[in-house]
Amino acid sequence: MKTMRHAMILQLIDSMEIDTQEALAEQLMRKGVRVTQATISRDIKELRLIKVLSEHGTYKYASADRAEKTVSDRMMRLFSESVVSMTEAENLIVIKTLVASAQVAAEAIDNMNWTEIAGTLAGENTIFVAVRSKDLVPTVMNRFRAMMK
Repeated sequence: MKTMRHAMILQLIDSMEIDTQEALAEQLMRKGVRVTQATISRDIKELRLIKVLSEHGTYKYASADRAEKTVSDRMMRLFSESVVSMTEAENLIVIKTLVASAQVAAEAIDNMNWTEIAGTLAGENTIFVAVRSKDLVPTVMNRFRAMMK
């Protein structure tokens, strides 16, 4: 019963904007599943549900995995929209961004966890990307270009 309820909860939060435990309990009741507030609370904890900002500017429940993907997608979009130019220098890639965008773009790069990248350093509108070896720079540059399309 619990496994079925958990699957139902995940399906509900993926298909609807559910923002409270009460709303979740109500939707489960509509599907014929009677639950208490304590059960809903336990289920939320066990499923590692968190509240995330929806497309409509309100908060809703989402699985941690789904929320991470949403953040990742947003970071990728911010990266692609803020980069003005890229150039290489030995094992460094120098990325120019719109003013005040370098920190966000560098955070996006860091969150990608690419093994070729040793780290980033961001200023106001410039990011230095340290690539582990000079030979990997063209690969990383191509991946960055692909992100910007």
